[in-house]
Amino acid sequence: MTVTSEEPAASATGWRALFGREHRSVAITLAAGVALHAVNVYLAATIMPSVVDDIGGSGLYAWATTVFVFASVLGSTGAAAVLGARGPRSSYRLAALLLAAGTIVCAVAPSMPVLLAGRLVQGLGGGLLFALSYAMVRITLDEALWPRAMALVSAMWGVATLVGPALGGLFAQLDAWRGAFWGLLPFLLFFGFWGATRLPKGGTGGSAPRIPWTSVSLLGLAVLVISAASISSRIAVNAAGLLVAALLLAGWLRHERRTTLRLVPAATFAPDARLRLVYVTMALLVLASTVEVYVPYFGQHLQGLGPLTAGYLGAVLAAGWTLGSIAYSGMSHRGGMIIAIGPVVSLAGLVGLFFAGPVHSGSVTAVAAVGVSLLLLGWGVGMAWPHLLTRVLQLTPEEDQDLAGSSVTTIQLTATAFGSALAGTVTNVVGFSDGTGAGGLQNTARWMFGLFALAPLAAVLTARSARR
Repeated sequence: MTVTSEEPAASATGWRALFGREHRSVAITLAAGVALHAVNVYLAATIMPSVVDDIGGSGLYAWATTVFVFASVLGSTGAAAVLGARGPRSSYRLAALLLAAGTIVCAVAPSMPVLLAGRLVQGLGGGLLFALSYAMVRITLDEALWPRAMALVSAMWGVATLVGPALGGLFAQLDAWRGAFWGLLPFLLFFGFWGATRLPKGGTGGSAPRIPWTSVSLLGLAVLVISAASISSRIAVNAAGLLVAALLLAGWLRHERRTTLRLVPAATFAPDARLRLVYVTMALLVLASTVEVYVPYFGQHLQGLGPLTAGYLGAVLAAGWTLGSIAYSGMSHRGGMIIAIGPVVSLAGLVGLFFAGPVHSGSVTAVAAVGVSLLLLGWGVGMAWPHLLTRVLQLTPEEDQDLAGSSVTTIQLTATAFGSALAGTVTNVVGFSDGTGAGGLQNTARWMFGLFALAPLAAVLTARSARR
């Protein structure tokens, strides 16, 4: 039988090929890189109340996340330079050991400032490891396996959303939050040494790239400003933070267009708009998914769920993302159509949340409606995600391929930081912090889900334009 280029043989592109003897160790190592970073994100969020109860620093509570996200963006932006200079094996090992070092600092921290220092190092290592895992898909695997590999590494966020809260909650319940950090160390060291040896040794070829410090500074500062401003309950502070962050982001884009040392491929600014439309679509879908930040809170106070159940209600979105990625990753011959459909499915999920999310009822029907809506939101992102990532690699010229891989995580982390901050801004503006009871929370939920529905609505347009 002749196999066309549009629909390659399943044996060459399927999960069996990815997990066959030739590619299995590499696939597991790359997936572990994302999983180790993602588990740390959810684990730390789960144990932070216990941390504050033990070592104090409640005034710096939100900064444990702000510092980590800021450092993760910085780490991801340096991935291309580190990969080009050190090669896959050494780069992966460096990132894993940085994450391990930060984890040790957090585990022994006697005070909140020390813990924040550990979170900073964790973020640098985790962001670098996250970006490297995506970037090395191109280097270590055949192109026919890219969609499956992208689905695998993306699915690790769904796995982490289930494992992180459970592991953190277990240690928090035992009044041993430090054990949660210590529990990560064996895995970090194992993949930092054994896993790294599964990867190629040498550099990626060409001259060793430099880190684009101006772009890194502008983007990192934009993330830091909007994250810090979102902590305040004052509308003026939130508005000022949004304005300054938008100006910094505009400055970053202008600098990227003009410089030769950048964070995204030069093709992003070419007359052919497809690559930048793919990036915009990715950012909008990630932005839409950040509503999950408040789902556990609404689950407890509107749907009457317990902390653990409400936490796992929020995890439904990540589960949808994972299932959607796996289900559609093998349909590369229909990638354009799937990219166009994904935002529509996510939009349906947010419309469902607009109606079901504010309902003040603990009935099975009300909770199920929220769960189905979250599943649709995540499924839409997940089904499009592997094909969007593959499209980035395909639309980027060979000389910028290292940037193509790391740019994906730069866009994702930046969109996550902006989305989380915007969610905080919206909830503060409509009175979330006023403590007005269930009525106030219902209004907050309605506004947040309604406004965030604009993101996948815009993604419907950008995805279709990118497809054309």
